[in-house]
Amino acid sequence: MQLEGSCSCGAVRFSLESREPVPYQRCYCSICRKAGGAGGYAINLGGDAATLVVEGREHTRVYRAMVEHDGQRVQSRHERHFCGLCGSHLWAYNDRWPELVHPVAGAIDTPLPVPPERTHLMLGSKASWIEPDLAPGDRCFDGYPDRSLATWHREHGW
Repeated sequence: MQLEGSCSCGAVRFSLESREPVPYQRCYCSICRKAGGAGGYAINLGGDAATLVVEGREHTRVYRAMVEHDGQRVQSRHERHFCGLCGSHLWAYNDRWPELVHPVAGAIDTPLPVPPERTHLMLGSKASWIEPDLAPGDRCFDGYPDRSLATWHREHGW
């Protein structure tokens, strides 16, 4: 499926192909919560990094959070791309999986399918004021789940 997305001010527009266009996961980690803000979590999709086309790339910026690793604070390999003019979080990328890019569902302008279930991850680090909107059949994880986005889609026949 071809996905089209943009930032709030319109300075950045992007498109990419996705075999997994279903809003798969709600991530409650402190980085997604603070970078995304919406409801205390971010919702990501999966996309083919080789097909990412960006108009207005000169307006994009990259944020790499500081994380704990072996007792030291280091810069994460996980890149959060955002509009440098309006601050809209657009997509995430990690060089450990160079074939993937993860657009933020809120930045997508294309109508998206409704997921048959939702996955809530990193619940162990959610803010105390967040009350997750859980539905029967939702999968919940205190950390990262063992199954990937592609596995989830295969399980649901997407």
